[in-house]
Amino acid sequence: MKLFFDFLPIVLFFVAYKFGGGEYHFNGQIYQVEGIYAATVVMIIATLFQVSYTWLRHRTVERAHLITLILVVLLGGLTLWLQNPDFIKWKPTAVNWLFALVFIGAYLFTDKSLLERMMAQHIQLPNKVWSRLNLAWILFFVGSGVANLYVAFNFDEATWVNFKLFGMLGLTILFVIAQSVYLARHAVEVSK
Repeated sequence: MKLFFDFLPIVLFFVAYKFGGGEYHFNGQIYQVEGIYAATVVMIIATLFQVSYTWLRHRTVERAHLITLILVVLLGGLTLWLQNPDFIKWKPTAVNWLFALVFIGAYLFTDKSLLERMMAQHIQLPNKVWSRLNLAWILFFVGSGVANLYVAFNFDEATWVNFKLFGMLGLTILFVIAQSVYLARHAVEVSK
């Protein structure tokens, strides 16, 4: 369920792209809106809703959601203002590379990796395994960012929108499954 909630703005972006473009009438004027701009507006609103809902429900918001919100508003806003979809195409790469930098920074400048901080209360792993997992996430984030740029700027816009939802979600699910298999070999559950 959490994975769906995390990917909800991307799902809505996809739906808006496929069905949101067209001709709109406002104050006697006719406006032609391309799907990418309708999708960008929907993603900004959906991400604002996601963060607001989380805050109202839990009185806290994950840093990942805040980072995503900032980048969605910034790059989505530039996309709409300058009428240039290249900005929104950079958003997944910017988010992934920023996450990679956070994982690198936590590893280099603190005594524990970010994963160990998040998961150590649930499972015990040798330091070597925590380091490997941290490196795997860094490589995943960097690779996902590169894959996004490759598809965004070497294929048509519709292919990129499909990849943004199905490709990135598929890569994430496969990576999480591979990580789970790896963890199962090394993890010791922490008793509560």
